[in-house]
Amino acid sequence: MANQDFGITRRSFIAGSGLLIAIALAPRALKAAQTGVPAGGGQELVPINTFVKIGADDTVTILSKHLEMGQGPFTGLATLVAEEMDADWSQMRAVHAPADNDLYANLAYGIQGTGGSTSIANSYDQIRSAGATARAMLIAAAAEEWQVPASEITIEKGRIRHSATGRESGFGAFADKAARQTPPAEPRLKRPEEFVLIGTDLPKLDTRSKIDGTAVFTIDVMPDKTLVAVVAHPDHFGATVKSFDDGEARKVQGVVDVRQVPSGVAVYADDTFAAIKGRDLLHVEWDLSKAETRSSEEIAADYVRRFSEAGIVATDEGNVDEAFDMAGVQTVEAEIIFPFLAHAPMEPLDAVFVKASDGSLDIYTGAQFPAMDREVAAEVLGMQQSQVRLNTQLTGGAFGRKAQFGSPYMQEAASVYAAIGSQRPLKHMWTREDDIRGGYYRPMYAHKMRGAINRNGEITGWDQVIVGQSIMGKVDLDDTSVEGASNLPYAIPNIKVTSHNVELAVPPLWWRSVGHTHTGFAVETFVDELLSKVGRDPVEGRLALLAGKPRHTGVLRRAAEMADWGATVPEGRARGIAVVESFHTFVAQVVEVSVDPEGIPRVHKVWCAVDCGLAINPNVIKAQMEGGIGYGLGAVLFDAVTLGTGGKVVQSNFHDYRSIRINEMPEVVVEIIKSSQRPTGVGEPGLPPIGPAVANAWRSLTGTPVRQLPIVNIVAT
Repeated sequence: MANQDFGITRRSFIAGSGLLIAIALAPRALKAAQTGVPAGGGQELVPINTFVKIGADDTVTILSKHLEMGQGPFTGLATLVAEEMDADWSQMRAVHAPADNDLYANLAYGIQGTGGSTSIANSYDQIRSAGATARAMLIAAAAEEWQVPASEITIEKGRIRHSATGRESGFGAFADKAARQTPPAEPRLKRPEEFVLIGTDLPKLDTRSKIDGTAVFTIDVMPDKTLVAVVAHPDHFGATVKSFDDGEARKVQGVVDVRQVPSGVAVYADDTFAAIKGRDLLHVEWDLSKAETRSSEEIAADYVRRFSEAGIVATDEGNVDEAFDMAGVQTVEAEIIFPFLAHAPMEPLDAVFVKASDGSLDIYTGAQFPAMDREVAAEVLGMQQSQVRLNTQLTGGAFGRKAQFGSPYMQEAASVYAAIGSQRPLKHMWTREDDIRGGYYRPMYAHKMRGAINRNGEITGWDQVIVGQSIMGKVDLDDTSVEGASNLPYAIPNIKVTSHNVELAVPPLWWRSVGHTHTGFAVETFVDELLSKVGRDPVEGRLALLAGKPRHTGVLRRAAEMADWGATVPEGRARGIAVVESFHTFVAQVVEVSVDPEGIPRVHKVWCAVDCGLAINPNVIKAQMEGGIGYGLGAVLFDAVTLGTGGKVVQSNFHDYRSIRINEMPEVVVEIIKSSQRPTGVGEPGLPPIGPAVANAWRSLTGTPVRQLPIVNIVAT
């Protein structure tokens, strides 16, 4: 930070005890995000290349171009570097890279960003190359210092050795000299059979700090004399401020100011409590002329009406009309409604603005698109990008919520900061209620499915219509609306998939596993139902339809074997299965379900087989499968954001938008298919199969197919 350091304070409240604990954290926690020194380290690091720095104590710090929000890129990227450097795992550290689209772009989509389960997949060769380059430069430095041929120097577990002379050193002693070496044009990368660390269960780099409380999240960053700002948003999407009365709000002790901003009315205070209290006392009149005032039921009815209209063709293979018109054909139909879904990360949106004495600005936030957020903040504040440093923080979950093209959250946060023009640091934050009611949801979707079964019991026709908002804001085909359906893996000769883009004032956003959240459910429940109609076993029937799809069949067979598919199931229980490819990763899941005392599904166990190519960190992969299962299970059983009469959001917090509770989490068994393919994503693919697997088990158990989510709402009616 330029010529200025602020102390930061971590505040935690122990519920029910009335005890407020204030722990002063060292200013280095703020400095760490800018210098690349991990919090807790007091040394300067020597940059060897764009991604690797070395400390005097032999530690190796990787600069992660991907946001660490619990999904494991710090550990995965560090594993790739450590493997190629022949470092010992105890040496490895990780920090977030600076915001820079040129240096730290995601190679999958060209800007710095974390999403689409691409962190390891896009970085695999690039980050290994950074590690191999660092190794070569260390060897060159040692060879120069020791006056021996580089070919005689070896590195093992972080020690540089020349066996002929008995010389040995750590990395730190040669860091400065290594940084001055000419990098090799094409460093040699290890062959898979040479891997020592890749494919092993290494402890995650961020686990200890998250356990002992030293990990710093944006919510923890609280410079001295910080103002806290919250914004009053309208109850209706698309509404704007007509007028407001802040007289009562300004009477609250600690409230400093109230200002109108583009998204609502901002209240500034000396602490969070005063800011929220002041906001509660605002009287705002909203202009609803362009607002969404329909209920979810009315919107769903409009979606269903569109089924009969011509849509955008995503897939048209064979002759679907002919398949349904043939003599003796049995037609099966289903309509499925999917609700709006909030991301509901544990840490809602927040950002901290700190002006330095030279006029430059530091922003602290957990950003999936950090360079874009920095660009937007600079534009809103009328500053040069070079004057703005965006310091990416550890993030308490995101699931897509903190990856927004155009950075609307940062637009609001920067506008709030600009509106008051204070020299004091500012923390802009959303409460849980702001987050649940704030839009940028997984859109509502409606699917109409038709299947044709001929006289021989063969599925000969598939007609699928999808209605919903385009996440990408497109008027033509949005691939994220139809992915998983337009590329149906099953060998059905006549397939047609069409899509309708609907415009709403409710802002949409991708949600963990994007289009596969609904297409995976629709496809896998409907194919299960069609197989049931012809008396085919769900596993054997799928295998027959997946001929020529070895990775689909590989996970499907393995999940069935793990669960001993076909064996006797305890009385009162049933099993369901689903297999979904998403983000080039293949996942099959078998679930065992019963009916709980409240009449809703109780999932006892999940068997999960995953093929994600080469497994870099097996324990991280298993954790992501478990997390995806838990997150997806909460959504399929309980979650929906609904617009009530007049268009107001009904839900507000975890009491009415809840995930599964710890006693509801099933036992999960995960197996990773051994593969020599390139690594693919794991952050999202564990989610899509869980919903249809549960629905298929529920239909088997009760005879009732699931036509609307969440399931708890169906049971209640």
